[in-house]
Amino acid sequence: MSETIKTKDRKNNSEKYHRTKMQKEMILQSLKENGCRITKQRQMLLDIILEDECSSCKEIYYKALIRDPGIGSATVYRMINTLEDIGAISRKNMYRVGCDSECSLNNACTVVLSDDGICELSARRWRDVLEAGLRACGYIDDQNIKNITLHPCKKGECG
Repeated sequence: MSETIKTKDRKNNSEKYHRTKMQKEMILQSLKENGCRITKQRQMLLDIILEDECSSCKEIYYKALIRDPGIGSATVYRMINTLEDIGAISRKNMYRVGCDSECSLNNACTVVLSDDGICELSARRWRDVLEAGLRACGYIDDQNIKNITLHPCKKGECG
């Protein structure tokens, strides 16, 4: 890898770090203004959300369990609801996934398996897997995926 690319990568990582840090500080301030205590678990959950761009509460919960085995799923759901209430996140946007063929996002999709194993796929790999599955099932022929919208299950709809 050339020095120019390494320098560019460091600059992009530095910009992302500063942007994420500013977002975190703004959200923490908003939480304080809304009467919320700033606990270590809330800070950790906020870090996970800002760093990993998770697509579901369950995914956030599984990542949080790795960092803090004592965290409960209710804590995660309450934090997501609080962040949504103060306008820091929108669950509607959390579930919209772009599948542009040029996307190089590394952790675009996390699949939690029945044995609690986790399979993380890049955007490209996820798109390839999904297209192969749609072709194998006869849903598509020559088409490619342009975009995917996932809708969260409502109470009583999922098994």
